Amino acid sequence: MDNKSIYQFDIKNIDGEEINLSKYKGKVLLIVNTASQCGFTPQLKDLAALKNEFKAADFEILGLPSNDFGGQEPLDGAAIATFCENYGSNFPVFDKIRVRGPYAHPLYKFLSDKKENGKFSSVPRWNFHKFLIDKDGVVQDFFYPFTKPNTSKVKKKIQRLLAVTK
Repeated sequence: MDNKSIYQFDIKNIDGEEINLSKYKGKVLLIVNTASQCGFTPQLKDLAALKNEFKAADFEILGLPSNDFGGQEPLDGAAIATFCENYGSNFPVFDKIRVRGPYAHPLYKFLSDKKENGKFSSVPRWNFHKFLIDKDGVVQDFFYPFTKPNTSKVKKKIQRLLAVTK
């Protein structure tokens, strides 16, 4: 297996079931660490709109709740799912994970470290840090929390990756 792709990792869905990320092979992904009590939380609506815009394409958003920043994700399990649904979320939201530091989930250690992913070093500094992944599971870009998901910068990069045929 290619160790430069995200497909080597498992994450738990909101019900605690292990999901291998190879489930998303062939899709462009936007992986976002979310939180329900953050100033950036309204981006959940923007993420839902982005998902709607690309719903006919091989595109998916993965929401990975984290309580690493200011304790801004006090919810767990079904409460997180319900909260996200209130914002119209139409993408998979997973179980809460750590995204930085020594206890970071292996996926986030990979996403954040150029030695691991071969492309970028970008440790999330706050909630709603976004990683853009191509159809082969390779990290292609990242966006800081203040970059809204529905900006032309983000959309153009998604469109470019969607245009690449396998």
